[in-house]
Amino acid sequence: MILLTGATGKTGGETAKALAARGVKARALVRNLEKAAALKAAGIELVHGDVGDAASVSKALAGIDRLFLLLPNGEQQLAHEKQVVDLAREAGVRHIVKMSSMESMVNATAPIPQMHWASEQYIRASGMAWTMLRPNFFMQNFLASAKSIKENKTFSLPMGDGRTAMADTRDIGAVAAEALAGKGHEGKSYDITGPEVLTFHQVAERFSAVLGTKISYVPADPAAYLAILKRVLPEWHANAVSALFGEIAAGEVLPHLSDTVRRLLGREPVSLEQFIRDHIAAFR
Repeated sequence: MILLTGATGKTGGETAKALAARGVKARALVRNLEKAAALKAAGIELVHGDVGDAASVSKALAGIDRLFLLLPNGEQQLAHEKQVVDLAREAGVRHIVKMSSMESMVNATAPIPQMHWASEQYIRASGMAWTMLRPNFFMQNFLASAKSIKENKTFSLPMGDGRTAMADTRDIGAVAAEALAGKGHEGKSYDITGPEVLTFHQVAERFSAVLGTKISYVPADPAAYLAILKRVLPEWHANAVSALFGEIAAGEVLPHLSDTVRRLLGREPVSLEQFIRDHIAAFR
């Protein structure tokens, strides 16, 4: 049986949906049972608890042989992931599929990819089978800019002329489900991208083409954007996101296209244009 963490988020929810579509039994550790109502309706077993609480995690791990490790970015993320890994090993879990990022590498300087890299190494040393999933940027992030796109015909991010190989969370969730329920994925790291590497000016062009009106990307001032982040995120998280965006803007993160979706799912990845069409009510 599979245990899912992060199942009430966008990517975790898509993973749960993809597993349910395959008829695969899964359990989810969730903090908010009300928020997880859709998971229950889809046939996902729910265990109420917090991923930072060892007793909750141990309860959820009973009878589990495969684990999807997806934790929200935060100051305690690495400590919590290590604890979950240790408890999983004690519970007899055979295979961990971890949500990481393409930016995670040995020489990473931003806090979030540094943590992902350290967690990857901890899992590799655990003795359990592992699979790393490494997307670059979620198309669904643009939903946070939907109001500005709809009302002002602009969106603003502190990315400068940086480039990303953005992917739709539906593709990421489908790849995660295949890694968890399919065969031959042990010991593999899968970079997950859409079909294009794009600047954010090119993203604006894609929005303009689909929406039939001029949409502009306005590069945000990094300091001003950080101040906005600090209004909605804890200081550590705001600073960490700002550092990662700064690396993208400076070209320190060099995204590349992967054929993971094509190889594992037998179809083309969702394009940005398709993402916009599928969410057009939010943007128009």
